[in-house]
Amino acid sequence: MENPLWVQSATVVVQLLRDKKVTPLQLIDVAEARIKENDTIVNAVPTLCFERARRQAHELAQRPVPHTPGPGYLFGLPIVVKDLTAVEGVRFTEGSLLHKDRIAEHSDPLVEVLEANGAIIIGKSNTPEFGAGGNTFNEVFGVTRNPWDTRKTAGGSSGGSAAALAAGQAWLATGSDLGGSLRIPAAFCGVVGMRPSPGVVLQRWAPKAPPSGADAGGVAGLDGPMARSVGDLALALDAMAARHPRDPHSPLPPAQPFAVAAAAGAALARQNRRWRVGFTPDLGGIAPVEPETAALCRAAAQRCRELGAQVADACPDLHDAAHVFQVLRAAWFVDAAPLLREPARSVIKAELVWQIEAGLRLTESEQVAAAVAAQAALCQRVDAFFESHDFLLCPVTMVAPFDAEVRWVQEVQGVRFSNYSEWLLMTSSLSLAPVPALSLPVALTGNGLPVGLQIVGPPGGDAAVIELAAALERLIGTPVRPEL
Repeated sequence: MENPLWVQSATVVVQLLRDKKVTPLQLIDVAEARIKENDTIVNAVPTLCFERARRQAHELAQRPVPHTPGPGYLFGLPIVVKDLTAVEGVRFTEGSLLHKDRIAEHSDPLVEVLEANGAIIIGKSNTPEFGAGGNTFNEVFGVTRNPWDTRKTAGGSSGGSAAALAAGQAWLATGSDLGGSLRIPAAFCGVVGMRPSPGVVLQRWAPKAPPSGADAGGVAGLDGPMARSVGDLALALDAMAARHPRDPHSPLPPAQPFAVAAAAGAALARQNRRWRVGFTPDLGGIAPVEPETAALCRAAAQRCRELGAQVADACPDLHDAAHVFQVLRAAWFVDAAPLLREPARSVIKAELVWQIEAGLRLTESEQVAAAVAAQAALCQRVDAFFESHDFLLCPVTMVAPFDAEVRWVQEVQGVRFSNYSEWLLMTSSLSLAPVPALSLPVALTGNGLPVGLQIVGPPGGDAAVIELAAALERLIGTPVRPEL
């Protein structure tokens, strides 16, 4: 092969595994060498489990390949999982000094699903403490840096996964997303990340502190795939979107593999389909966005015309999304109140203390009830929008990747933010509705930093979102790799 294995797409590498042209053990060696080469700079995957991975590879070799392997079967592909997800026998910190020495006794159901589908886990990717924040840093492992410019942030909270992909350390990775934690780091690192519709990927039943992945107050944290291309992301989603035998609420397989939608998009198979695309640079005026980011995303959205789509400025009414999300996010953290007692309070970061206290200040249930009612009305308006539109396109973030030492964005275009999550509005607003949302790299800024376009579809429209993303990826010529 002309290119080294770490450069190859996950789809290509899985085919090589299937054809027995490479082995899982060889790929583990490739990933380990790449991590040793550049992770001292990037700090994407601080917890490694290569010994466990090699045991898995030997066990997989003894196991018969399924007679008819499913569309997401990975044949021993090494992957990385976010350190909010438990992997049996592996350090499980959730980015907190409170758990710096914890070893997981059992694997998360999502990990069990992935391993049943032939994935081999080689490490845990870095995350901000308990996944709270759009910049990946913590007191256990430090800052994760952007492979495009290591002075910049990789985003968060799935920043370790995004950086690992961009740095060529892994072919696929998992992330999770409450207010944008899959989409923001994907945009900042020039990879693809997707918050699927609720119910596509099983939701974790084990509560955490804070309750990662639980649904409370109307806002849900969802696991989702990350990859370097749309086709690879579809492969990852097919691997994740599978039933867990012990979970009666786990999802049924999709009607057709997501990889089929990606292939149709990449082949530009529907060039004459008259998709109705709405574009908004600022979610109808509710979010300040840097002009360069807005302009690059608008230019990318206009490329949909080459597919036969109608593109016009349009956006559902999201006027109260900022307030609703802040209330529901605060309510989501109430169960973490024990962290405010010593010695935990002195250990957790200041943003978490503020967030939990904000939840506890919601003393009157009417505040949360009003926010839930407002969310229901917002969902109705989003549904109405998708009666006349097939997609909503907008920037993923207000800004380009910022300095890694800046904890959170405090001002954009003269608008000041009062807390660490307000600058996430381009993604958090859309987390209030049960819609699939994908971050696609579409351009580089004048300073050579990635910009992500957010592609949003109606509830359950995950395959259509993937198809459009694959078509745009083909037209625009992404992905590209950083020089690292």
